[in-house]
Amino acid sequence: MSHCGWNSCMESLSMGVPIAAWSMHSDQPRNTLLVTEVLKVGLVVCEWAQRKELVSSDTIESSIRKLMVSEEGNMMRKKARELGVAVRQSVSEGGSSTTQLESFITHISR
Repeated sequence: MSHCGWNSCMESLSMGVPIAAWSMHSDQPRNTLLVTEVLKVGLVVCEWAQRKELVSSDTIESSIRKLMVSEEGNMMRKKARELGVAVRQSVSEGGSSTTQLESFITHISR
């Protein structure tokens, strides 16, 4: 489960792991929206509006069960694996992120 900070999200996604999002502060609601609605590689355990409320163990169990054994969870896990491959390729030698970073460094080093 991720508290949906940017670094946690990126680490999970680079490993191809779906995210059980639980927003607690700052940019995390936007990250949760990206993960659940845009990328569709995770689900919300606790909504932002309820962040200060006690979350029951049943809610947590239901979320994890949905992520791990439902058809919807299967699709999220499949998308997360595919996204993980793409992320790892982009940061590998010759990958798009690496190439763009090298180009940027060359440009500003002139």
